[in-house]
Amino acid sequence: MKKYFAEMVGTMVLVLMGCGSAVFLGCDAPAEILAVAFAFGLSVVAMAYCIGGISGCHINPAITLGVWLSKRMSGKDAAGYMAGQFVGALIGSAIIWLLTSTGSYGATTATGANGFQMWQALIAEVVFTFIFVLVVLGATDSEKGAGNFAGLAIGLTLVLVHIVCIPITGTSVNPARSFGPAIFAG
Repeated sequence: MKKYFAEMVGTMVLVLMGCGSAVFLGCDAPAEILAVAFAFGLSVVAMAYCIGGISGCHINPAITLGVWLSKRMSGKDAAGYMAGQFVGALIGSAIIWLLTSTGSYGATTATGANGFQMWQALIAEVVFTFIFVLVVLGATDSEKGAGNFAGLAIGLTLVLVHIVCIPITGTSVNPARSFGPAIFAG
């Protein structure tokens, strides 16, 4: 249960910091996009060093799925991780909602934003999620991975993914990160 709780807390922090920065800063100007990208990436770096020793800090069902498919964890653990991640995303989103429920904030997070078609958004999310999962699996490989620098490699990769993908979709590459905010955004 400790590792499932760690995944919940880590995902809550990711959603709160990343999505919160998008809500409060916006994602229209290049500097805003970079700020939001860094908020997501640095959240991952922080959580990697905070909960990485407990759960491995997946904080993303796509990562958990990749780890399970590569036979690095059991199906039971994968389900527990994913449940914790979705709950954490809901908690993080609820906190943002509470912080903004009396204000007039709006983030550019709609899929298909900025004139892109839905199929383009789908392709972007699939490709960028693949890249992110690939880096996570490579950086955390027990024999050839990045060792103590895995969290940094993963977090900075997430920054890069956001820099490129925010203008297309608002960037998810994380089903729990999209699920929680979608529930509160209607």
